[in-house]
Amino acid sequence: MFSRTVLSSCKRAHQACLFRRLATEASAAHEVAQVDAALSKKTARPNLHTGIILNRSPIITRTPTAFEKAYYAYQTRIHRALHNPFPYDFYFKQGSPLESRFNIEERRRERKAFGAPFGMQTGETNEAEKLAEATMRDEEEAMPRVHEADINLDFKNLNRRGQRNLYLLLQKQENGTTIWKFPQGSVDRGELLHHAATRGLEVECGNNMDTWIVSRNPIGVFHPPLPASTGGAEEDVVFFYKAHIMAGQVRPNRTHTQDFAWLTKGEIKTRVDEDYWLGIKDILSDF
Repeated sequence: MFSRTVLSSCKRAHQACLFRRLATEASAAHEVAQVDAALSKKTARPNLHTGIILNRSPIITRTPTAFEKAYYAYQTRIHRALHNPFPYDFYFKQGSPLESRFNIEERRRERKAFGAPFGMQTGETNEAEKLAEATMRDEEEAMPRVHEADINLDFKNLNRRGQRNLYLLLQKQENGTTIWKFPQGSVDRGELLHHAATRGLEVECGNNMDTWIVSRNPIGVFHPPLPASTGGAEEDVVFFYKAHIMAGQVRPNRTHTQDFAWLTKGEIKTRVDEDYWLGIKDILSDF
């Protein structure tokens, strides 16, 4: 009786060990299959592209804010109050027209900094000063800070928005949808990224402009989201390069591009899709 009980317990223990070993082997095989699938997914080479962020830098100084104007005026008053008198006798012949003009300009600067002299009203001037100031206004008429392209909403003109940074965007047709994006091209096998960027810019925009790619290193990377309908498709990766336009104008390749525009950062946000905007917004200048 005792031997029968011992044999049955040994048999049950052997079966339990066998079941545990089979379960361990099955789970290990499942983990190996998962690792192999992950490795095969990782080793799949993505499609590489290079994008060019072509920038037109500001061409005029920015209009100062009210605070900046007050600060500069305050500093000017301090400087004029502390500086030594200008030795105009050394530079101008006595009684010459240039001396008279300098004196008029100097009095104008004094009034602007400290107001009218004691005992004289703010707008009180003699006839000679009025005539001289009118002559100088005709000679020193400043150019307007708003270009004709801003009035006509000409987005192709490089002179628009002179105080702001402008970026080149191209309008294309992809998958039956009209989109706006930066100039972009594919990377051939064995080709360096910055060489592909230079080639892609010339293919997309023509060779009618002088450009300078700032560095051989990209300034950003973008992973376009894969469409839901394309299961298992290869991933696309876009490396962005910063470039400046020095002269010329874009002549886009009409086989790839429908239209182009020079836009500020805020204007770009209204034209590109949300995923693209989230990938590029931190690369662009806020002003």
